[in-house]
This record gives sequence, C-alpha cells and structure tokens, in this order.
Amino acid sequence: MPEQILGFIVPVIVILLLLCIVASNVRVVQQSRAYVIERLGAFQAVWGVGLHFKIPFIERVAKNVSLKEQVVDFAPQPVITKDNVTMQIDSVIYFQITDPKLYTYGVEHPMAAIENLTATTLRNIIGDLELEQTLTSRDHINTKMRALLDEATDPWGIKVNRVELKNIMPPRDIQEAMEKQMRAERERRESVLQAQGQKESQILVAEGEKQSAILRADAAKQAKIMQAEAEKAARIMEAEAEAEAITKVQQATADAIKLINAAAPSEGVIKIKALEAFTAAADGKATKIIIPSELQSLAGLAAAGKTVFDTEDPKR
Repeated sequence: MPEQILGFIVPVIVILLLLCIVASNVRVVQQSRAYVIERLGAFQAVWGVGLHFKIPFIERVAKNVSLKEQVVDFAPQPVITKDNVTMQIDSVIYFQITDPKLYTYGVEHPMAAIENLTATTLRNIIGDLELEQTLTSRDHINTKMRALLDEATDPWGIKVNRVELKNIMPPRDIQEAMEKQMRAERERRESVLQAQGQKESQILVAEGEKQSAILRADAAKQAKIMQAEAEKAARIMEAEAEAEAITKVQQATADAIKLINAAAPSEGVIKIKALEAFTAAADGKATKIIIPSELQSLAGLAAAGKTVFDTEDPKR
C-alpha cells in the first residue's frame, strides 16, 4: 500500500515540476519593450512583442529594454567660457533606444556614459563662446550638442532626439551686473515710452484743439450765413410789403379815379377837392407849398367871398 501511494505521488510531483518549469520560461513581451536573450552566455536574439518560450537552464533574459523616449535631467556642470567666466549649466536630454543589442553590449552603465559625454561636449562648446554669446545662443548650443551626442551614442544603440539647456547660472557678481544693466535698459525703455506717450498726447491735444477751432469757425460762419440770409429774407419781405402797399395805394387811387370819372364831376368840384388836398398838405410840417396856377384864382375867389361876407351887416 505505501509503495502504491509513493508510486502515485512521484509522477504527480514530476509533472508539477515540469509545469512550473515550463510556466517560468514563458515570456510575454509588451508593447514598446524588447528582451535581449542569451544562450549559454552568448547573444541569441531580441524578442519583440508577443509570446515567447525560453529554453530552461540554457537561455536567459539578459536585458529588458524600454523602447520609449526617455528624459534625463543632469545636475549642473561647471563650464568656463572663452573670456574665462565660470558658470553652472544643467541640461536635459531626450533620447530613445533604437538597438537593444547595442544598448546591452555597447557600453557599461549607459546613463553614466551619456552624462559624462554630455558634460565634456558642453565644456567643449562653451569654451569656444564668450559669456554674452553663451547667454544669447541657446538654440545654437542645443543644436550642436544634439548632433555631437547623437553621433557619439550611435554605437551604443541610442538616438539623441533633443538637448535643452535648462539653466545657465553665471557667477553672483556677474548676475548682479547683468540685473543692473537690464534694470537700466528697462528704465530707458520706460522713459522712451513715456516720452512717446507724451508726444502722442500733445499731438492728440493739438489735433483736438485744431478740430475744435475748425468747428467753431464753421459754426460762426454758418451763424453769419444764417443771419445774412435772415436779414436778406426780412428785407425781401419788407420790400414785398412796401411794394404790396404801393400797389394797393395805386389800386385805391385808380379805383377812386374810376369812381370820380363815373360820377362826372364838374370842374368846380374838382378844383374844390384839389384845394382840400392842398389845405391838408398845408396842415403838415412842410415850410413851402407850391400851388398850381389854376388853383390860385380859385383861392383868390374864396378869399374875396370871405371878405364880402365879413363886411355884411350881421343883422341882415
């Protein structure tokens, strides 16, 4: 009985061990990753995405490599410019592993190698530039560093996509001098802007006064024109009224003459009416009156009659 149990347990254990060995040697490679496989210590293959089986005890995964773009921020490095100014510059590198085999076997400690290579390349580039050029030529420095680092890291299976100078820190005294210079430049620009603003303001005020004067002159001109037109209209109306009055007087005279002619007055009546008209004229303020000759006889007749009547006896 114990032998039967032992004969049953041993195969089960062996099967379980085989299953564990098989399961431990099955590998699923994820997206954007690669496995470098060695067989008996020598490079065998690079596994990409998918399901793979590793031969137990013969093959092993030498390196699990990420194919994504990676970012490394290096600590500030001391560099000396062409004009002997020491400054601290820290840089950021964006790189990607393009060949997992070269990355695994090309260099020991790739990140340390990239950091040292970046520092030496940066010192070489900055050493050919003066302080002012260093501060104003970041794009040039970034482009040159990327080209040099990409060429140097190509045997390691690494592609440098971009290099950025994060900070450029000159010595403290130079920073203070630069800040003073920048402050003076800002004050100068502010003064220039204020002067330009005042000039433009004065121009606007002068233009406004000019426009106001033009408007006032136009208003005065229009007022004079309107006044002249009003006076002209008044004179026209007055002349029309006088003309209408004269017309009416002439019409009345004509109508009176027509009535007189229609009544057929005698010569004596006409002379008496003329005498009444001159009498009314004599009552005015005129100092001289010219009497027609035909009325003088009538006046003399009237005076003689008045004398006769005055000498007659009142009792008669």
